[in-house]
Amino acid sequence: MALKKNTTDLTELLLQCVTQPDPMLSMLEWLCIERMEAEEDQQLGAEKSERSGSRNGYCSGYRPRRLDTRMGTMYLMVPKVRQDGYIPFFVTERKRSEAALIQVVQEAFVQGVSTRKMEKLAQSLGIQN
Repeated sequence: MALKKNTTDLTELLLQCVTQPDPMLSMLEWLCIERMEAEEDQQLGAEKSERSGSRNGYCSGYRPRRLDTRMGTMYLMVPKVRQDGYIPFFVTERKRSEAALIQVVQEAFVQGVSTRKMEKLAQSLGIQN
């Protein structure tokens, strides 16, 4: 796979992000999209629409995924890879912490903690029902 030349105009990108309601969130969204494309190209062994003998698979569309961050909620279009599948690194990290949170809630339920206390705890952590 040939090295791709970066032609991103950072001044234009910055001006575009500053006009958004939440500039930092839009910059983070752009960064996540660029990282997903790079990871996908690396996993497949070729860029989009590139014919290569070393290609490992093909992209077959996108699926929407919600990503909650400290800066806010983003809705990303995650590429679907036919053979092996693809999960972005930042979504994998979130799943681990989400699993730990679910485990804590289950343990509290087994120990008999009241649901009102659990709702109050969830609200203090920023979790909406």
